[in-house]
Amino acid sequence: MIEIKNLVKKYGEKVAVDNLDLTIENGKIYGFLGPNGAGKSTTMNIVTGYIGATSGEVIIDGHDIFKEPEEAKKCIGYLPEIPPLYVDMTVLEYLKFVAELKKIPKNKRKEDIESVMETTQIADVSNRMIRNLSKGYRQRVGFAQAILGYPDIIILDEPTVGLDPKQIIEIRDLIKELGKKHTVILSSHILSEISAVCDEIFIISKGKLVANDTTENILALVAGNQELQVKVPKDAKKYEEVLDDIHEVASYKVEENENDIIIQILADGEKDIREKVFKTFASNDISILEMSEKTKSLEDAFLELTQEGEK
Repeated sequence: MIEIKNLVKKYGEKVAVDNLDLTIENGKIYGFLGPNGAGKSTTMNIVTGYIGATSGEVIIDGHDIFKEPEEAKKCIGYLPEIPPLYVDMTVLEYLKFVAELKKIPKNKRKEDIESVMETTQIADVSNRMIRNLSKGYRQRVGFAQAILGYPDIIILDEPTVGLDPKQIIEIRDLIKELGKKHTVILSSHILSEISAVCDEIFIISKGKLVANDTTENILALVAGNQELQVKVPKDAKKYEEVLDDIHEVASYKVEENENDIIIQILADGEKDIREKVFKTFASNDISILEMSEKTKSLEDAFLELTQEGEK
């Protein structure tokens, strides 16, 4: 659906996008992650035809955005971080205006507008002035203009910024619904949002792609050796000797509290040592009060990968 090849964008000496290569397939929801200044919004603005590139190619459904901009843009619906709304219009007036700009045939406009208002649940405010709408409803109107005409690709830049928790949940549900019929590209700083709705994730750092995979595979990439936290009674004896004899344990740290002892254990290599630790402790009459495995979150993966990208 979208191919980005050797994309470069420079502002003077500053490189915002650095030889970026991406392939976006049809029918998936993609998450676009990166620190501030990583090049996410610049890349989105190039893909949507808002700005040009220094060099490289962007092919959208077979159309080069630089050589066939009109044909390429027909495939895209775009919601910038700040929705492009005319606040002195009613919702219906605005959507009619957008339909005209998108050159939707006159005999289809009424049906399409009613359909997107139903999808985004704004039909009940269709005759209200946009300036009088809440932040959540304005964002929905922004969604409506993006999907009007039902383009194959929907690009959303920080779609939940400034919304309250209830509104965020509603927008996430809307994105999931859009993903059933469209290819969706979502940029967000809220990592839980990305992991909740996206099929695949791109992580950008310093204008370069540092990771491109499913959430599960990205977490596996940075998981490293298994880490266990084991809690034993305060009066536990010779547990250190026992740990020293377990070859699968690479290292451990001990923290003695008032009522118990907490041991942080790092496995040697890519091994699951939970059963080994349990059986060895049990055979040496050491009770395990708790055992848990420390797992890395998407936040951990994001920080690790973007810090590597900055080296």
